[in-house]
Amino acid sequence: MARCPGPGRKAGSRPCGRGPGCGAAGAAQGGGAGTQCTGGGERQVAFAARGQRQGRGSWCGWTGRGNSIFWKGAPLKRSRILHMALTGASDPSTEAEANGEKPFLLRALQIALVVSLYWVTSISMVFLNKYLLDSPSLRLDTPIFVTFYQCLVTTLLCKGLSALAACCPGAVDFPSLRLDLRVARSVLPLSVVFIGMITFNNLCLKYVGVAFYNVGRSLTTVFNVLLSYLLLKQTTSFYALLTCGIIIGGFWLGVDQEGAEGTLSWLGTVFGVLASLCVSLNAIYTKKVLPAVDGSIWRLTFYNNVNACVLFLPLLVLLGELQALCDFAQLGSAHFWGMMTLGGLFGFAIGYVTGLQIKFTSPLTHNVSGTAKACAQTVLAVLYYEETKSFLWWTSNMMVLGGSSAYTWVRGWEMKKILEEPSPKEGEKSAMGV
Repeated sequence: MARCPGPGRKAGSRPCGRGPGCGAAGAAQGGGAGTQCTGGGERQVAFAARGQRQGRGSWCGWTGRGNSIFWKGAPLKRSRILHMALTGASDPSTEAEANGEKPFLLRALQIALVVSLYWVTSISMVFLNKYLLDSPSLRLDTPIFVTFYQCLVTTLLCKGLSALAACCPGAVDFPSLRLDLRVARSVLPLSVVFIGMITFNNLCLKYVGVAFYNVGRSLTTVFNVLLSYLLLKQTTSFYALLTCGIIIGGFWLGVDQEGAEGTLSWLGTVFGVLASLCVSLNAIYTKKVLPAVDGSIWRLTFYNNVNACVLFLPLLVLLGELQALCDFAQLGSAHFWGMMTLGGLFGFAIGYVTGLQIKFTSPLTHNVSGTAKACAQTVLAVLYYEETKSFLWWTSNMMVLGGSSAYTWVRGWEMKKILEEPSPKEGEKSAMGV
């Protein structure tokens, strides 16, 4: 292990570049044995940490001074050090340089296109499902069949993309899919929750208007907090609970205003609450089931929809929807099947564009974008269906959207605060390396 040989160099000084482990010389040797600058993040952080504990020394730009670690004289936060150790970064400036490869305008344009794609896909899917579930011109009263068909389309798309990826590995990036009954049984408990989530979502949309749809399903955040405590024993801060109180207040005000205007459907509201509960359960159980599908979201999507198709079949018979479908006047209409298939495509696409938005932005930005999308969707629904809403009705929507945004911000702030906590003192350290 080569130390910077520059004479008289003190902590915080720049590397001299004359030793095999320093600067360009170490990089030229490819980070081999005896070098410290290019060998990997974990070794460097451990090495710098050793200098920290000794309170002295400068190794290739890494320095230790007291209880702090410095890179080329600049202090590093604990969260940054851990990040570099996990990712194997050798220089804190390399990530910034990599991010700077794309011009700002190009990156901003990419983000705008991805967010717009998410908005268009999500809003279009809601309006299309409303048409299929409760259109006066269509008059099709088979919500379970509509949901079943969308699951079938998603299953076929997953299998088709998997086959295409096998034929053209360079053109399509999709995991290989092979139906394994043991894996299907492992995913089955989650699939039951998944079926409840998509079915109650569609039933809620069938009985309530698109404008009230967001408020009707607004208790997802509240159930997240409640179930995290009951099932995972995770507590929630006072500020987060306060935002949940705002959401609940907005929900009840919305229900009251829908009743005052004579447009309230208690059945649709109950379905909305059940949908919110299933969304929260789905998020919790997804983490438990992911190892069964090797951590692949697309494999999980495939098995969930396969199980859903099988479980929906007896429901179609028991609820009499097969007979209602046989009596449907537009059963042979190409327009009807085209709209049904389009609904299935949107159902598949929403999963893809959601992941795409998170990839190009962040989970926090995705949640903010979803809240803004819900606001735009409500306004579009009021305009499209030519509805007139009271001031208190709009207030209920703003309370729900504001409470959801505030909860997202509070949780993000709390996570950031945890990551930026100062490292424990020397006497309080355990076996941690930093």
